[in-house]
Amino acid sequence: MELFNRDSTINFLGHRKLAAIFSGILILASILLLFVNGLNFGVDFTGGTIVELRYENAANLEEIRGILNNSEFDGAVVQNYGSANEVLIRLAPIEELNSSQISSQVTRVLSQSGQSIELRRIEFVGAQVGEELTESGSLAMLFALFGILIYVAIRFQTRFSLGAIVALVHDIILTLGFFALIQMDFDLSVLAAILAVIGYSLNDTIVVFDRIRENFRKMRNSTPFEVCNTSINQTMSRTIITGLTTLLVLFALFFLGGETIHGFAMALIVGVIVGTYSSIFVASPVTLALGISRQDLMPVEKEGEELPDRP
Repeated sequence: MELFNRDSTINFLGHRKLAAIFSGILILASILLLFVNGLNFGVDFTGGTIVELRYENAANLEEIRGILNNSEFDGAVVQNYGSANEVLIRLAPIEELNSSQISSQVTRVLSQSGQSIELRRIEFVGAQVGEELTESGSLAMLFALFGILIYVAIRFQTRFSLGAIVALVHDIILTLGFFALIQMDFDLSVLAAILAVIGYSLNDTIVVFDRIRENFRKMRNSTPFEVCNTSINQTMSRTIITGLTTLLVLFALFFLGGETIHGFAMALIVGVIVGTYSSIFVASPVTLALGISRQDLMPVEKEGEELPDRP
């Protein structure tokens, strides 16, 4: 892109205070939404009933969703399972119905399509399983952040690792806040997408940090502010191209991939946008605010390294 190249001099870090205020407002709003609205957990987390059916011919998933949404089974998750004739339906808990009643009613309601339906399996998922998944998912994110903290600290410097972690926490909170706002189902696929967002955002941040480390050694007469700003400009073309190509794929998944992966694609779309923003306006400004300097990145000279070899 001609607008962003190695010679660009856009003052990104000059707007870091405004960006900090903007990010702070979004984080507070996201936390408030999480407390007020909460996440709309799917059957994976809340528990419920799983019904597996086999149709005589290929099943029309959109028609099945429409029939269930117009009955007492509103909000059911419908997807193919194994083949086009087999359908897996996940239903939210219904207190007044047991498993046998649910299966018979689902079969009766779906018989409106005119196809012969065979009940293959019905399984109840308790709320305890959902609680275990919630705990496991939270631990997975914490372990991922802790591992990233150690990795970046070893590869770069502690101040860089703190900047990367702040950016990742920023991305996670905003993505969760978005789901609390729109109340889209939060299931295991969305959790997997958030973990993928952590990797994507970290990759963007590492690219910028690598360039900052290189430029600290090349731009010896420049201030840390100038080095960081120049590094962001030099990597901006790569950041935008990577983000746009990723978003093209994700939008195709969202609009053409079917309702089953809407949550997964939406979480990645939000995460890529927020992650691109944070790699520019969060990670580097935080590292700069922590007082990063050239001395932190220059290799330590060993004593007597300059002395000539003696016979």
